[in-house]
Amino acid sequence: MDEIVIENHVKLARVEQGLTQNELAVAIGVTRQTIGLIEAGKYNPSLKICLLIAQTTHKTLDQLFWIKGTEDESLNR
Repeated sequence: MDEIVIENHVKLARVEQGLTQNELAVAIGVTRQTIGLIEAGKYNPSLKICLLIAQTTHKTLDQLFWIKGTEDESLNR
């Protein structure tokens, strides 16, 4: 089975809300480093963290996260 690659727009959503990595981290109860790793695509967060990011940035999960190649990626921008 091929590796599943999760892509995201967490950084875009965070910047649109005027939040720093640290501010988002504090708001959802993780470290700034965790936010950096999520934004860089080097860490796949738990569903709980995904939901908290979505709530804090006022986005839906499908606006923030998707599996690479499974949907029209232009719709996720």
